[in-house]
Amino acid sequence: MIRHFSKADILEADSFFRRNLINCLSGYKSLNLIGTKSADGVTNLAPFSQVFHIGATPPLVGVLFRPHTVKRDTLENILETGSFTLNHVTPAFYKNAHWTSARWEGSEFDKTGLEEDYRDDFFAPFVKNSPLQLGCSLVETHTLKINETVLLIGSIDHIYVEEKGLRMDGSLDLNVLETVTVTGLDEYHVGKKLARLSYAKPEKEVGEI
Repeated sequence: MIRHFSKADILEADSFFRRNLINCLSGYKSLNLIGTKSADGVTNLAPFSQVFHIGATPPLVGVLFRPHTVKRDTLENILETGSFTLNHVTPAFYKNAHWTSARWEGSEFDKTGLEEDYRDDFFAPFVKNSPLQLGCSLVETHTLKINETVLLIGSIDHIYVEEKGLRMDGSLDLNVLETVTVTGLDEYHVGKKLARLSYAKPEKEVGEI
Protein backbone atom coordinates (compact mmCIF):
# COMPACT_ATOMS: atom_id res chain seq x y z
CA MET A 1 0.00 0.00 0.00
CA ILE A 2 1.29 3.47 -0.92
CA ARG A 3 0.74 6.37 1.46
CA HIS A 4 0.25 9.78 -0.09
CA PHE A 5 1.09 13.06 1.64
CA SER A 6 0.02 16.31 0.01
CA LYS A 7 1.84 19.51 0.89
CA ALA A 8 -1.13 20.40 3.10
CA ASP A 9 -0.83 17.04 4.87
CA ILE A 10 2.87 17.62 5.47
CA LEU A 11 2.39 21.08 6.90
CA GLU A 12 -0.49 19.95 9.13
CA ALA A 13 1.37 16.92 10.50
CA ASP A 14 2.88 16.78 13.97
CA SER A 15 6.19 18.69 13.87
CA PHE A 16 8.21 15.71 15.11
CA PHE A 17 6.69 13.43 12.44
CA ARG A 18 7.20 16.07 9.74
CA ARG A 19 10.84 16.64 10.67
CA ASN A 20 11.64 12.93 10.61
CA LEU A 21 9.79 12.31 7.34
CA ILE A 22 11.32 15.20 5.41
CA ASN A 23 14.83 14.48 6.67
CA CYS A 24 14.61 10.93 5.29
CA LEU A 25 13.34 11.83 1.81
CA SER A 26 16.73 12.44 0.19
CA GLY A 27 17.83 8.90 1.09
CA TYR A 28 21.29 7.97 2.29
CA LYS A 29 23.37 11.04 3.07
CA SER A 30 27.05 11.63 3.66
CA LEU A 31 28.16 11.93 7.26
CA ASN A 32 31.02 14.20 8.27
CA LEU A 33 32.30 15.51 11.54
CA ILE A 34 33.19 19.18 11.08
CA GLY A 35 36.07 20.29 13.24
CA THR A 36 36.60 23.96 14.02
CA LYS A 37 38.40 26.14 16.54
CA SER A 38 37.50 29.60 17.77
CA ALA A 39 39.97 32.47 17.57
CA ASP A 40 40.63 32.07 21.30
CA GLY A 41 41.47 28.38 20.92
CA VAL A 42 38.31 26.50 21.94
CA THR A 43 37.75 23.50 19.66
CA ASN A 44 34.35 22.37 18.41
CA LEU A 45 33.10 19.21 16.71
CA ALA A 46 29.68 18.53 15.18
CA PRO A 47 28.09 15.97 12.81
CA PHE A 48 26.77 17.18 9.45
CA SER A 49 24.83 15.29 6.79
CA GLN A 50 24.44 18.23 4.39
CA VAL A 51 27.91 18.21 2.83
CA PHE A 52 28.19 17.94 -0.95
CA HIS A 53 30.44 18.33 -3.98
CA ILE A 54 30.52 21.78 -5.63
CA GLY A 55 33.38 21.45 -8.12
CA ALA A 56 36.73 19.78 -8.83
CA THR A 57 38.68 22.61 -10.52
CA PRO A 58 39.10 24.35 -8.16
CA PRO A 59 38.19 21.73 -5.53
CA LEU A 60 35.14 23.02 -3.65
CA VAL A 61 32.69 21.59 -1.15
CA GLY A 62 29.34 22.91 0.06
CA VAL A 63 27.83 22.73 3.54
CA LEU A 64 24.28 23.68 4.52
CA PHE A 65 23.64 25.18 7.94
CA ARG A 66 20.32 25.71 9.63
CA PRO A 67 19.25 29.37 9.95
CA HIS A 68 21.71 31.48 11.91
CA THR A 69 19.01 32.71 14.28
CA VAL A 70 20.64 31.14 17.34
CA LYS A 71 24.23 30.56 18.39
CA ARG A 72 25.88 28.04 16.04
CA ASP A 73 29.44 27.41 17.13
CA THR A 74 30.55 25.58 13.98
CA LEU A 75 29.34 28.27 11.60
CA GLU A 76 30.54 31.12 13.80
CA ASN A 77 34.01 29.59 14.17
CA ILE A 78 34.31 29.23 10.39
CA LEU A 79 33.17 32.80 9.79
CA GLU A 80 35.63 34.00 12.44
CA THR A 81 38.71 31.98 11.44
CA GLY A 82 38.05 30.83 7.87
CA SER A 83 39.10 27.24 8.61
CA PHE A 84 37.34 23.92 9.13
CA THR A 85 37.90 20.20 8.65
CA LEU A 86 35.67 17.44 7.29
CA ASN A 87 36.19 13.97 8.74
CA HIS A 88 34.60 10.68 7.68
CA VAL A 89 33.12 8.51 10.41
CA THR A 90 33.65 4.75 10.82
CA PRO A 91 31.82 2.06 12.82
CA ALA A 92 34.55 2.33 15.45
CA PHE A 93 33.34 5.75 16.61
CA TYR A 94 29.93 6.51 15.07
CA LYS A 95 28.25 6.61 18.51
CA ASN A 96 30.83 9.15 19.69
CA ALA A 97 30.16 11.13 16.50
CA HIS A 98 26.42 11.17 17.24
CA TRP A 99 27.12 12.24 20.82
CA THR A 100 28.84 15.41 19.59
CA SER A 101 25.39 16.72 18.59
CA ALA A 102 24.50 17.17 22.27
CA ARG A 103 24.58 20.69 23.69
CA TRP A 104 27.90 20.45 25.45
CA GLU A 105 29.63 23.25 27.32
CA GLY A 106 33.21 23.41 26.13
CA SER A 107 34.86 21.23 23.50
CA GLU A 108 33.05 18.16 22.18
CA PHE A 109 36.46 16.52 21.80
CA ASP A 110 36.93 16.63 25.56
CA LYS A 111 33.43 15.30 26.31
CA THR A 112 32.91 12.49 23.79
CA GLY A 113 36.23 10.63 23.74
CA LEU A 114 37.26 11.75 20.25
CA GLU A 115 40.80 13.03 19.82
CA GLU A 116 42.07 16.14 18.08
CA ASP A 117 44.57 15.61 15.28
CA TYR A 118 46.62 18.46 13.80
CA ARG A 119 48.40 18.25 10.44
CA ASP A 120 50.78 20.57 8.57
CA ASP A 121 50.06 23.53 10.85
CA PHE A 122 46.42 23.66 9.72
CA PHE A 123 44.44 25.79 12.18
CA ALA A 124 41.32 23.65 12.67
CA PRO A 125 41.47 20.21 14.30
CA PHE A 126 41.01 16.95 12.41
CA VAL A 127 39.52 13.85 14.03
CA LYS A 128 42.12 11.25 14.90
CA ASN A 129 41.51 7.83 13.29
CA SER A 130 39.18 9.23 10.63
CA PRO A 131 40.18 7.48 7.38
CA LEU A 132 39.45 10.54 5.22
CA GLN A 133 40.17 14.07 6.43
CA LEU A 134 39.81 17.33 4.52
CA GLY A 135 41.27 20.67 5.50
CA CYS A 136 39.08 23.45 4.11
CA SER A 137 39.01 27.23 4.02
CA LEU A 138 36.01 29.52 3.70
CA VAL A 139 35.32 30.89 0.21
CA GLU A 140 31.84 32.41 0.47
CA THR A 141 28.45 32.13 2.16
CA HIS A 142 24.90 32.71 0.96
CA THR A 143 21.73 32.97 3.04
CA LEU A 144 18.85 31.39 1.12
CA LYS A 145 15.81 33.65 0.96
CA ILE A 146 13.31 30.80 1.11
CA ASN A 147 14.11 29.68 4.68
CA GLU A 148 17.25 31.52 5.90
CA THR A 149 19.38 28.37 5.52
CA VAL A 150 23.06 29.26 5.12
CA LEU A 151 25.04 27.77 2.23
CA LEU A 152 28.76 27.81 2.94
CA ILE A 153 31.27 27.03 0.21
CA GLY A 154 34.75 25.92 1.17
CA SER A 155 37.99 25.36 -0.71
CA ILE A 156 39.52 21.90 -0.23
CA ASP A 157 43.12 22.73 0.67
CA HIS A 158 44.30 19.39 2.09
CA ILE A 159 43.25 15.77 1.64
CA TYR A 160 44.46 12.99 3.93
CA VAL A 161 43.23 9.51 3.03
CA GLU A 162 44.21 6.02 4.10
CA GLU A 163 46.04 4.60 1.10
CA LYS A 164 44.05 1.34 1.15
CA GLY A 165 40.95 3.24 0.03
CA LEU A 166 42.57 5.20 -2.82
CA ARG A 167 42.29 3.66 -6.29
CA MET A 168 44.79 4.25 -9.10
CA ASP A 169 42.30 6.43 -11.00
CA GLY A 170 41.75 8.73 -8.03
CA SER A 171 38.38 7.35 -6.99
CA LEU A 172 37.83 6.20 -3.41
CA ASP A 173 36.62 2.83 -2.18
CA LEU A 174 34.41 3.97 0.68
CA ASN A 175 33.59 0.35 1.55
CA VAL A 176 37.27 -0.30 2.27
CA LEU A 177 37.48 2.93 4.29
CA GLU A 178 34.33 1.81 6.18
CA THR A 179 32.73 5.21 5.75
CA VAL A 180 29.45 5.46 7.68
CA THR A 181 26.41 7.12 6.13
CA VAL A 182 23.19 8.39 7.71
CA THR A 183 19.47 8.60 7.00
CA GLY A 184 17.18 11.04 8.72
CA LEU A 185 18.65 12.45 11.91
CA ASP A 186 19.75 9.38 13.83
CA GLU A 187 20.02 6.18 11.77
CA TYR A 188 23.48 5.08 10.70
CA HIS A 189 24.55 2.66 7.95
CA VAL A 190 27.61 1.13 6.32
CA GLY A 191 27.37 1.08 2.53
CA LYS A 192 27.32 -2.17 0.58
CA LYS A 193 28.79 -2.01 -2.91
CA LEU A 194 26.65 -3.37 -5.76
CA ALA A 195 29.05 -2.71 -8.64
CA ARG A 196 31.16 -0.08 -10.32
CA LEU A 197 29.87 0.59 -13.82
CA SER A 198 31.53 1.70 -17.04
CA TYR A 199 31.10 5.19 -18.51
CA ALA A 200 27.62 5.43 -20.00
CA LYS A 201 27.41 5.86 -23.78
CA PRO A 202 24.40 5.81 -26.11
CA GLU A 203 23.55 2.39 -27.57
CA LYS A 204 26.22 0.66 -25.54
CA GLU A 205 25.08 -1.38 -22.58
CA VAL A 206 26.89 -0.53 -19.37
CA GLY A 207 29.09 -3.15 -17.81
CA GLU A 208 30.93 -3.67 -14.56
CA ILE A 209 34.51 -2.46 -14.14
